[in-house]
Amino acid sequence: MNSGPRLSPTWGLVVAALALAVVPALKLPAFYESFLYLVFLWISLATSWNILSGYAGYFSFGHAAFFGAGVYTTATLTTAFNVPFLRSLPAAGLVAALLGSVIAAVVFRVRGVRGELFGLLTLAVTFVLSTIALNTRLDGGPGVFLAAVPVPTVFGTPATTLYHLALAVAFISVFAALAIYRSRWGMGLFAIRDDEDVAEVLGVPTYRYKLVAFALSCFIAGLIGGIHAMFVTYVTVAETFAVGLAVDAIMMAALGGTRFWYGPALGAVIITTLTQSLTGGESAVLNRALIGAILIAVIVFLPNGVAGGLQRRFRRAAPASAGARTSVGATAGPTASTIAPVTERLATPAPAAAASLLGCVDVKKAFRGLQALAGVTLDVRAGEILGLIGPNGSGKSTLINVVSGYYRVDGGQILLDGQDIAGVHAHRIAGLGLARTYQIPRSFHRLSVLDNVALAAMFGGGHGRATGRSLGRAWLAFTGLEAKADALPGELNLLERKFLDLARALASEPRLVLLDEVLSGLTPAQMTDALGLVRRIRERGTTVVFVEHIMRAVLDLADRVVVLSGGRVIAEGAPRQVMRDPDVVRAYLGKAYA
Repeated sequence: MNSGPRLSPTWGLVVAALALAVVPALKLPAFYESFLYLVFLWISLATSWNILSGYAGYFSFGHAAFFGAGVYTTATLTTAFNVPFLRSLPAAGLVAALLGSVIAAVVFRVRGVRGELFGLLTLAVTFVLSTIALNTRLDGGPGVFLAAVPVPTVFGTPATTLYHLALAVAFISVFAALAIYRSRWGMGLFAIRDDEDVAEVLGVPTYRYKLVAFALSCFIAGLIGGIHAMFVTYVTVAETFAVGLAVDAIMMAALGGTRFWYGPALGAVIITTLTQSLTGGESAVLNRALIGAILIAVIVFLPNGVAGGLQRRFRRAAPASAGARTSVGATAGPTASTIAPVTERLATPAPAAAASLLGCVDVKKAFRGLQALAGVTLDVRAGEILGLIGPNGSGKSTLINVVSGYYRVDGGQILLDGQDIAGVHAHRIAGLGLARTYQIPRSFHRLSVLDNVALAAMFGGGHGRATGRSLGRAWLAFTGLEAKADALPGELNLLERKFLDLARALASEPRLVLLDEVLSGLTPAQMTDALGLVRRIRERGTTVVFVEHIMRAVLDLADRVVVLSGGRVIAEGAPRQVMRDPDVVRAYLGKAYA
């Protein structure tokens, strides 16, 4: 995710586009112009597919539907309504974008439509659109002839005009991929791919980001589709809405590397070159087999695509980078003594008054008849550490999930500083100053440790990318993970992943943080470090609610304790007083605590 030097990518794209723009002036054989047109076509399709499917992980088999929408928009406007070709192109893109937006507006509201279900749904859209086109005046069966439609000779000849238009769309698509990759939006899309639910809770507006990404993806596909209609001059449903078109775009993106802005373009160049070089004689029979074998080899040996392999090679070749990676791997885990104080500009004074910060009033939540929360009422005072305890299945984690917006409540009120957040989306709750951790750390495994924390600062804290990364480093220092900033979460041990979860929660500078069994799985020495960190969090003025089963930690940390059992509050008060409550002893602690 690191951008590297700011110089090259944008200027490299501009220089490449200008160089390719003068190719027709060289008067090369027509084959080369046609070949480059096909390269631009596939760059546009593969890159536009990757904006949603590669970045956000919503794998689409329906890209041909939106390409086809652009093809038939231009074909219909130019032949049936005599609209000039160039004027039909914006309409081609907009029709495809509108179609994609309508589908996305419905589908992205349904939490269960992800992964293979989304892929099958987009495939079904292709079949539906092809059936409509085939059985209406859009096509009617024989296809649409566009040979009589005039193509302006803005750049010399009609063929040169189409060449330059395709080059422009390819440039726009790759430039858009680069801009998104470097932006706050791109960071959000990558988080959605790794763990959409956590991204939403951290403040990423997942619905809006996916919707806009899908609309842009469809717009580019429709735009290049309109150009391609004039290139082939005769369009049919069978060729336009072919599933193979989407499969080819996917194959190119996967070969190049879906995690990289230039990966799909690289894959498109490789596969188009192979295809065009193996189209004659007996070699044509081996064309698909060879491309398939190459793709299999890349998947096995370069799971991140050719771009990923190149990046890994360059990193190994750079001594400074290699040294940094070595130091990351050699650094010991964080201890209480290594938890460095965060910079002064992050410091916030502790609240002077113990007013109610969070209030739950008769909160209810059921799962298919199982009543997880049966009317929970409690309050959390500003500046305190509140322990939330109870037997397994008592509703502790469910309460954290409904307070953070992960689940919607069935009834009751959740008041954050007097504002009812029971029906508020999770990403908006994060912006109101509430953050959480998870019992089992849920990091974004494809993002670096630094980007995991920076993302929370950017979305939950409302900061820009540069400020977010700066704050991320400060919070990593606070939790003792500064040396691990460039590592991936999978390289951390359990304690470090727990501390990463904490750093990420704190990076949004919340007023209230919910800790879900942060001590589970830790050794006694690691528990001591974690308890010290929780105290430091409270000293900075952050209110803490922590779910825990380890009574020593509860007695050590908590100012007050609330006990849940059967989805209800059965006791609350000072820790030692609650531990002696007969109902608590009977429901949770047992006779040893009586």
